[in-house]
Amino acid sequence: MSAAQESFEWPVRVYVEDTDAGGIVFYANYLKFFERARTEWVRARGISLRSGLEEGISFVVHSLQMQYHQPAYLDDQLGITADLITVGRSYMVFRQQAWRQGDNTLLASGEVKVACVQLPAGRPRKFPEALKAVLQVPVTANHHQ
Repeated sequence: MSAAQESFEWPVRVYVEDTDAGGIVFYANYLKFFERARTEWVRARGISLRSGLEEGISFVVHSLQMQYHQPAYLDDQLGITADLITVGRSYMVFRQQAWRQGDNTLLASGEVKVACVQLPAGRPRKFPEALKAVLQVPVTANHHQ
């Protein structure tokens, strides 16, 4: 089911540790930037990741698809978006983008499927009721999680 929610953006500055020897952001670091934006998306909705861990619940990346459009460079200020586009019984799919602020250049984009799992087994589990309420979208009845 599609989720209609406002766009969420998290600012990221590119540091030396994010770049290769040429001062260009190393491709895998976009995954870290996307992770930070999703984490802040969750926090902005009042969801405590720590309390979830204490209850034996975690969220893991199930799959992702990425496209790289333009490079980001040392000292660039980026805007990383996290938009919830689909919710299932035990997963969420986010559309994410990295934009260079200033010239509004799209740098990277992708979709990330995040699964809700029960710890320590790591098996999929339904979203807790409190989390479903925060998502404010109906959960699909798809049994092929």
